[in-house]
Amino acid sequence: MIGAGETLAPDWRIAGVGALMTTRAGGVSAGPYASMNVGVAVGDDPAAVAANRARLAETLGAAPVYLRQVHGARVVRISAADAVAGAPLHDADAAVTSEAGVACVVQAADCLPVLLAARNGRAVGAAHAGWRGLAAGVAGAAVEAVCAAAQCRSGEVDAWLGACIGPDAFEVGPDVVRAFGVEPGRQDPAQRRFAAKGGAKWLADLPALTRDRLRAAGVERVTGGDWCTVGDASRFFSFRRDGVTGRMAAAVWIRSR
Repeated sequence: MIGAGETLAPDWRIAGVGALMTTRAGGVSAGPYASMNVGVAVGDDPAAVAANRARLAETLGAAPVYLRQVHGARVVRISAADAVAGAPLHDADAAVTSEAGVACVVQAADCLPVLLAARNGRAVGAAHAGWRGLAAGVAGAAVEAVCAAAQCRSGEVDAWLGACIGPDAFEVGPDVVRAFGVEPGRQDPAQRRFAAKGGAKWLADLPALTRDRLRAAGVERVTGGDWCTVGDASRFFSFRRDGVTGRMAAAVWIRSR
């Protein structure tokens, strides 16, 4: 199992719902993947990845369902059938379930994991929010899917943001600024999400942009988003910092009753 001090977790008080995000600690991988890498397509030893994924499943007490993440806004509803060995992966960036014992999982190494839970405990979801998927609407689509599965309003869904590239490290160009409907140099200072750096570069605040979209979708309680993957090499994988690196997992599930 992975130790409690080797993960991050929301402070939700939702009966029957579990949630966590792994760090780079607690696994068996070596080198740039040390030690809790769950990514199968990053060059790590497949046996080590399988062992790490088994540790995650044991820690969750639920069957993890992974996605083939494509930086889009597609949401899939998953079930126990998706957790069976050999089941095809969904090309999607968010998953929702209303089944106990099935964990929605997204992977990240700078992009922002978003975990969602209906307060009635009937449905949960996880979204992978890189800037492309976020601009395309993955956060709002995931909230809508959780509400449909739980038969609740968006104001009755809690959201938690995991570790991601922080606002002092996420350098972007004008294409990213415009993707969020902001014309470079013409934004409202009170709503600043992009800080000019010079040389046609800006520093983007990914957690704040995600909070904006979650609140626009009607989510009232959004917590987390306080950890920078780039700035803490001992604790987090970061693709932007290291290039060759592992992937962390963020998972949310309904506990078996």
